[in-house]
Amino acid sequence: MMATTGLMVLHVMLAALVTMHVLLRKRDVGTSIGWIGLTWLSPFLGAGLYWLLGINRVANRARALRRPPGRHLADADEPFPCRLPPGFIALDRTARRLSGHAALPGNRITPLQNGDAAYPRMLEAIEAAGHSVLLSSYILRDDAAGRPILDALIRAHGRGVAVRVLVDGIGGGYFLSPAWRRLRRHGVPAARFMHTSLPWRMPFLNLRSHKKVLILDGRFAFTGGLNIGRENLLASHPAHPVRDIHFAIEGPVTAQLVEAFARDWHWAAGDGDPLPPPAAAPPPAGEVTARIVTSGPDQDLEKIETLTLQAIACAQHSILVLTPYFLPDSRVITALGLAALRGVAVDIVVPQRSDHPFVDWGMRAHIEPILRAGCHIWYNPPPFDHSKLMVVDEGWSLIGSSNWDTRSFRLNFELDVEIYDTAMAAALADVVRHRRGRRLLAAELAQRSLPVRLRDAAMRLALPYI
Repeated sequence: MMATTGLMVLHVMLAALVTMHVLLRKRDVGTSIGWIGLTWLSPFLGAGLYWLLGINRVANRARALRRPPGRHLADADEPFPCRLPPGFIALDRTARRLSGHAALPGNRITPLQNGDAAYPRMLEAIEAAGHSVLLSSYILRDDAAGRPILDALIRAHGRGVAVRVLVDGIGGGYFLSPAWRRLRRHGVPAARFMHTSLPWRMPFLNLRSHKKVLILDGRFAFTGGLNIGRENLLASHPAHPVRDIHFAIEGPVTAQLVEAFARDWHWAAGDGDPLPPPAAAPPPAGEVTARIVTSGPDQDLEKIETLTLQAIACAQHSILVLTPYFLPDSRVITALGLAALRGVAVDIVVPQRSDHPFVDWGMRAHIEPILRAGCHIWYNPPPFDHSKLMVVDEGWSLIGSSNWDTRSFRLNFELDVEIYDTAMAAALADVVRHRRGRRLLAAELAQRSLPVRLRDAAMRLALPYI
């Protein structure tokens, strides 16, 4: 009897502690109610799950570690002499305050289709680098696509170039990471982002660095949605081809990319293998105004989603979205629906069949409100398209690593680039429109059988984690 009473008292104490922590730290009402209910109704198990999965230890670690040496970010209120397309002043002000960066003119940004176009340009740039090569990738395979890049990185290191490589701890291979191991064997400084096999660090398994950035000599860069793997070499006819669009960037905005990489490197590697001092500031190379925006479950929480919401709110004529996964939260769904109701043409292009069927199931249970509001959702015919683009009023574009799902907006570490340029927006709008295939109609959703509707609705409940 005394043992039972002691266990009950311990359960009440643990549940009370969890309840206080949830009330003070959690913002989402549904999530808070769920954790509190689980903790009180599942003695010890609920408290244990909350300790493992419910506490955002990343934010605490960020405050301690994510302060690399170097210059501070640009003052968000400091005026910067750049010309913006009409109608985007409010969006620029929001992005400046969210990111801490000014939008910088004088850039050249070149779209590159698939690995067939991007990998040769990346290889050429690595071979030509004389000061530094900084690479961050969610997936980096030691295969037909990645092996030449690994060889080039090893050669660059051998000739005295400061090479730093950051691979995600999950996407790069959790148990085995052949690319990372090969680099380390050749002495190349390489780190795995948030990789651990320790049970008390298990929450980090759900948080990933989804960024894809290559920076050469601080003056030339590549970023977008392209991972490094043979599935992106469409000319070689891989078994599971993946289309994607990447971007070559020259100009002042590359300095912002260097800063973002420096924070991530400091996060993953600590004080070991510090980055080399920056070279001279990159000179102007074109006419495009651009700025980077990062997001993650630390001090950058939901910044890209907030920027996306502001872009939707500022839209007057058109919103074009190309994404491999479409599972945003209710705030984004509501914003898109309101845009359509006020007369904005909203077109969203998603794969006819993605590489994760459960994402497709969850999407179909999630999109009825925006279809009723007048948004158009189009299927992108195979092969699977991993591109991520957003264009508003053919004057503003968003490119980078983030998908339109809760994982990217809230859990992943992401990096996007804003582009204030009508010519680039028009070109990217054409890309999105040419990917449109069959339109998904509300009537098609209504015709799903009851078992299929139940399956889709059940998968929707996992929206924050798929």
